[in-house]
Amino acid sequence: MPKTVFCQKYQKSLPGLEHPPFPGPEGQTIFTTISQQAWQEWLKMQTMLINERNLQLIDPNAQTYLKKQRTKFFNNEVMDHIEGYTPP
Repeated sequence: MPKTVFCQKYQKSLPGLEHPPFPGPEGQTIFTTISQQAWQEWLKMQTMLINERNLQLIDPNAQTYLKKQRTKFFNNEVMDHIEGYTPP
């Protein structure tokens, strides 16, 4: 059974990730505060942002942009608009 976390995005206890999504303090913070559900939703949103904005992940500016959008997503703040996307 997966561990439970109090999800920052949904403000309730939900199943957490099995391991940090990437190394370092930021990955550890996500591991302890973001649910599996929120992480999977972020991955879909991230893919849409990459495709819509034609981001090259090797570009440090693209990485910084995605990090800011991820923070907004998990904090339920207004993110950049994605053409043709209507949130559920």
